Amino acid sequence: MKNVAELLKAKPARIVSVKPEDSVLDAIKVLAHEDIGAAVVMSGDRLAGIFSERDYTRKIVLKGRASDSTRVEEVMTANVVCVSPRARSRDCMALMSEKNIRHLPVIDEGRVVGMVSIRDIVSDIIADQDFTIEQLEHYISGQ
Repeated sequence: MKNVAELLKAKPARIVSVKPEDSVLDAIKVLAHEDIGAAVVMSGDRLAGIFSERDYTRKIVLKGRASDSTRVEEVMTANVVCVSPRARSRDCMALMSEKNIRHLPVIDEGRVVGMVSIRDIVSDIIADQDFTIEQLEHYISGQ
C-alpha cells in the first residue's frame, strides 16, 4: 500500500485552487473545467479552506442562494482536515470515513503540496488487495 507522497507522484503536479473572494460561480467553473470535485481555497500561501461540489449543492442550491454574488469564503469548509505526505492510504480511508469527507489536502512543512480524493485512496487499496490475492493464489498453488 502506498503513502500519500507516492499517490501524488501519479497525479498532475499542479494544485487547483480558488481564492476566498472568488464568486462561487467562478469556483464551480474551475471545478468543471478541471473535472474535479473540490479545490483548495488559498489566501496567499495560506490554506484558508476547501470548496467542493458538496458545499455548492448544500449551501447554494438547496438554500436558493445566488452563485454569482456569493463569495467562496461564505460557503467553503474552513476547518479543513489535512494529511501529511507520509500518511498511508488505509489511514486516509479511515479518516475520510470518520469525518465523512472525500478530499484531503496534503500539507508538508506548512505548504499545500497536493490533494488526494477518495477515488485515489480506493484505487490504491483495491490494487493492494489485488496484489495480496495474487500472491496468496501463487502460494496456495505452489507457484
